[in-house]
Amino acid sequence: MAKATRVSFGEQLAELGATHPEVVVFDADLSKSTQSQLFAAKYPERFFEMGIQEHNMIGAAAGMALSGKKPFICSFSTFVVGRFEVIRMSIGYSEANVTVVGTHCGVAIGEDGYSQMALEDIALMRTLPNMTIIQPADDREAKAAVRFLADHKSPAFLRLTRQGLEDLHGDDYEFRFGKADVIREGSDAVIFATGGVVYNALKAAEELESEGLNIRVVNIHTIAPLDVEYVVQAAKETGRVITVEDHSIIGGLGGAVAEVLGERQPTLMKRIGMTEYGRSGTPEDLYVHFGLDKNGIKRQVAEFLK
Repeated sequence: MAKATRVSFGEQLAELGATHPEVVVFDADLSKSTQSQLFAAKYPERFFEMGIQEHNMIGAAAGMALSGKKPFICSFSTFVVGRFEVIRMSIGYSEANVTVVGTHCGVAIGEDGYSQMALEDIALMRTLPNMTIIQPADDREAKAAVRFLADHKSPAFLRLTRQGLEDLHGDDYEFRFGKADVIREGSDAVIFATGGVVYNALKAAEELESEGLNIRVVNIHTIAPLDVEYVVQAAKETGRVITVEDHSIIGGLGGAVAEVLGERQPTLMKRIGMTEYGRSGTPEDLYVHFGLDKNGIKRQVAEFLK
């Protein structure tokens, strides 16, 4: 069943409240959208509604982290990461054990348009040397990531979708922090995908099999630290690399992979993602327009490989 990873986050966080008394949650007037309201309903004394003042939320959470608490701070990703200068100093530089939760990422948030779309958030957060960045691709992975982050001991950024995502993993799925998740084997090329477009990339690769292209698909849930050794290995084994993301191709997953290959394994590469500002429309229409749907990915990959 398709489920938004923001919903998975809210459900898992509410469960963790019972086993992790140090967890506290902050929101900036968007708890119904971020789904932090589920935690608030069960643990109101550990939930802090800060209103539309993300700067204050970040600073207060950093103070609690430095006092021994484990804060999760929640908002639309474009709003909370938009306060980057405060994250940089209060969380990153201070080594505050805060997880920044950015929901409603990418163009797939739909009709709300570019002002609400985070298309540059990964690029910003990747510049902080101690910032963990995780972007899950389905419900099971999102819940596993939240469980991991509840015990994680350094600054982190969790990037979540508004739209529902199809299941990629079974009940036996095990989240391995910092490790690539191979969901389809292949030898002609490798697609590294992350977040809301992983399923589309997988379906594109499956259909390209009929055209004689055997393409590996790898889910990159941990963007920082990136699984550098596997990226290099896959590039050596296939000779051609594609990245797919609902984010700017500059500074996101595509940028991270390109940096690794440029230093370690020069490889012919194609980055699929955003190269312009977003616009308003249905999530489905926007993915078609920007080439992030199954057919758009299939077409771009086929053109690149042929």
